[in-house]
Amino acid sequence: MRKIATFVIAIICIILFYFTFETALKVFRADWQMPEESKQENTNNRLVLITRELDNPFWDKVSAGARKQAEEDGARLEIWGSYGNNQEDFLRQIEIAIYSKVDGIIVQGLDTEEFKELTKVKASSYGIPIITIANDVPMAESLRRTYVGSNQYLAGIMIARQLLTDMGTSGEVVLMLDSRQEHYQKQRLEGIRDILQDYPNVQIIESETEDTREQVIATTKDLLNKYPNVDAFIAVNANFSGDIIEEMDRRSNAEPYYIYSFDDYADAFSLLKKGKLDGIIEQSPLKMGELSVNLMMKWLNHELVPLDLHGYLTDIRLIKAMDIQ
Repeated sequence: MRKIATFVIAIICIILFYFTFETALKVFRADWQMPEESKQENTNNRLVLITRELDNPFWDKVSAGARKQAEEDGARLEIWGSYGNNQEDFLRQIEIAIYSKVDGIIVQGLDTEEFKELTKVKASSYGIPIITIANDVPMAESLRRTYVGSNQYLAGIMIARQLLTDMGTSGEVVLMLDSRQEHYQKQRLEGIRDILQDYPNVQIIESETEDTREQVIATTKDLLNKYPNVDAFIAVNANFSGDIIEEMDRRSNAEPYYIYSFDDYADAFSLLKKGKLDGIIEQSPLKMGELSVNLMMKWLNHELVPLDLHGYLTDIRLIKAMDIQ
């Protein structure tokens, strides 16, 4: 039995030696080549556009512009974000994009510590460039490469000037502010103040409220009770516009008041057509989308380095109901 076992082991060793020798021979043959890389591999840059307001016509236009430019530049673009201004979900989307190691992130700015931590620390550690769009955050606090969007300070100036044209140089004006006062809202507010402060007969009433329908309506009610002779409202946070008008209409109607806002509120143009709003700042969301993708691709392809830290400003104009009829 021992001889048989020894014989079987010897046969196995011979067979193994033969196949090992054949394999080694193939490696050293002159006509042997390394396997070719897969030609199906997609080398396009992968970009992600992330917003807090996927269900907003303004951001639909931003997305459309970004898609168009991505197709022209040969980039793979994905549109991510949250509905109903859900900040927790929005921040989670940014974190997912970072850990997915996308090539570039274009994102609606959010002036919070959580957002800045993601962009300044996590995205930077992965080497992922960030471009803020429409809503900016301070560059030093976020390390974003650049900003694409409106000059929010100028927007505030334009609204204040239109108010003076419509109302005159005396009256009570309520500025409705988000209690968080994000960076872009602070810029709008600064522009409004810089114009109105030169008119001593214009009383500025600054009122902060939380960004919820119930709180905005309650704050509007309190203001109308406290200042029965108020002449005008400016919704510095555009999303407050509808709730302000709703409370006014519940009492009588909004027509006696001068009311101004911005087009990043979903129903801004509808309220303007109905005469509920006296004027809005119209921005250039389509151009924002196009330009942000184009700049990101130029950065990734080393065609434009560095990008302008101060940002790339898109056109704005103040429009009234007569301008869109």
